[in-house]
Amino acid sequence: MFAWLIGLPLIAGAAALAPLAARRWRRGAVALTMIGVLLLAGAVVLLLAAAGPASAAATAAAAGAAGTGGSTGALIGAGIAVAGSSIGAGIAVAYTGAAALAIMSERPELFGRAMVIVGLAEGIAIYGLVVGIILIGKA
Repeated sequence: MFAWLIGLPLIAGAAALAPLAARRWRRGAVALTMIGVLLLAGAVVLLLAAAGPASAAATAAAAGAAGTGGSTGALIGAGIAVAGSSIGAGIAVAYTGAAALAIMSERPELFGRAMVIVGLAEGIAIYGLVVGIILIGKA
């Protein structure tokens, strides 16, 4: 757990600085490739350090002491489900909403059909929310 607390901000900082480094160097594609390889190597080392046998024993002891057993995974899964579906719905609504406005500017009588398509795209977020609620209920 301690390795994640140290390594994750370092990896996030390097990922945020990668575009700045690419602008500064003339060979931006080579720079981004090298930075990507270094980030991947750092993430693998961090994963191996966090998932070692000593870490597994410490995690099991901490989970037994805290009484949170498997609920942490369910809560993380719920967060991922809601976040992923919301991002996907946002992208879908962006494209379908733009297309709906374009078609309504030419043929206003298609308002109902266009809004149904936009509503279907928003349904993706609702499905993710339902999955998140189910996972929280099982935690």
